[in-house]
Amino acid sequence: MAENNSCAFRTSIGGQALIEGILMRGPEKQAIVVRDHEGNLVEKVEELHLIKERHPFLGWPLVRGTVNFLDSMVKGVKALMYSADFYPEDEAAKPSKFDLWLEKHLSSKKLEAMLVAVATVVGVGMSLLLFLVLPTFITGGILHFFPGFPLWGRNVVEGVLKIIIFMIYLVACSKMKDIYRVFQYHGAEHKTIFCYEAGLPLTVENVRIQPRHHPRCGTSFLFVVIFVSILISSAVFGIWPITNVWLRTLVHLVLLPLVVGITYEFNRWVGRSSSGLAKALTAPGMWMQNFTTNEPEDSMIECAIRSLELVLPNEKGQDAW
Repeated sequence: MAENNSCAFRTSIGGQALIEGILMRGPEKQAIVVRDHEGNLVEKVEELHLIKERHPFLGWPLVRGTVNFLDSMVKGVKALMYSADFYPEDEAAKPSKFDLWLEKHLSSKKLEAMLVAVATVVGVGMSLLLFLVLPTFITGGILHFFPGFPLWGRNVVEGVLKIIIFMIYLVACSKMKDIYRVFQYHGAEHKTIFCYEAGLPLTVENVRIQPRHHPRCGTSFLFVVIFVSILISSAVFGIWPITNVWLRTLVHLVLLPLVVGITYEFNRWVGRSSSGLAKALTAPGMWMQNFTTNEPEDSMIECAIRSLELVLPNEKGQDAW
């Protein structure tokens, strides 16, 4: 496999794997490309209107991280739902009474907005429960039997549990049959972006030989979020000792926007840096992509190439990272 350590260009274009498709997001547009049952590529392109254009302060460093994360999550959920419509689980299944009631009382747009909102809240809530609340409560339960346990030790145990739970989550997802193909599309997305950054023609042959691990991947982002949260919470609890589980959980939640903001700025730096330090700091997150990216089929690469082509800016270099 080719190593792409010296990219000719670093792009801000990023993507997300979908069900039999890919979402690519550029500086001006986002594109969803899905391969349907007949094997045809179905394209959907939308103009992007960033909230920071109306509210410039939301584009400030440390603030923009949380804003962009939530915006990407909402758009990602919409794209995932769009791709899922091409592959319903059971076409013969009859809609439930609740489904019929929703269709009767809500317009398609309102129904979609409600489903996206619910899915986003559930997704964020599950992430907070797994990677923030659960480690805090498990640590509190264990250390309840060790009243003299030092506070710095509590922080270490809590941090280790966060990483362990994250690893279990990644491994469990990677073992799911249906998710395997989604992770193949994830690999296709990374390889295509690498090919574009290297200045090579976007062909299946050129994309196929690229690495499938990218430093700006969402997997790496989540790992860094966990790691940064460990550092910040350790510093805060070192200054303000808290042992009450509920209060510690509340402090974690309050600190979360700062954690996401710092992680976003970190990702921006490593995304455009080729230094040894940047490579060393991103190594753990890159390794974890072994669980969330798989080698893609050529048909998946074709899908990734098309989605990238659709979001390329009119002016060359406008998407520079």
